Amino acid sequence: MTYWLMKSEPECYSIDDLKRDKVEHWDGTRNYQVRNMMRDDMKVGDLAIFYHSNAGKETGCVGVMMVHSKAYPDPTQFDPKSEHPDPKSDPGNPRWLCVDVKYVEHLPRLVSLAEIKIDPQFEGVPLTKKGNRLSVFPISKKHFDRIIKLSKD
Repeated sequence: MTYWLMKSEPECYSIDDLKRDKVEHWDGTRNYQVRNMMRDDMKVGDLAIFYHSNAGKETGCVGVMMVHSKAYPDPTQFDPKSEHPDPKSDPGNPRWLCVDVKYVEHLPRLVSLAEIKIDPQFEGVPLTKKGNRLSVFPISKKHFDRIIKLSKD
């Protein structure tokens, strides 16, 4: 099993939205590295930390979700009315992929980015590195478990 951290701005899609929807596609990724990880590395059953990004004092880890499908073409790339259209993407050879994710649980409390940055156990995690702009990246089981533990403290 691979563990992931997946970011979304809560104004766009939040952990509460996922709880309501139960299963939803994780769309709008427009980064080739993330697309390749979704295609090559994500597996059904993998667990992911849901991370609210760009949320002011509410920025941080808020929940757990499970990868519910293999990667498939992101339908928003072909919809000019979507927030993520890509007119250069060819339906015969789609440029962008998404996966379905399933709600598992809210964390007992938000684990903030500030907490993670000062915790020496997270040294080297992409989230703590300056300039990391990836919205999806793998984390170790140790780091996944540490986030869960911190949320219970």
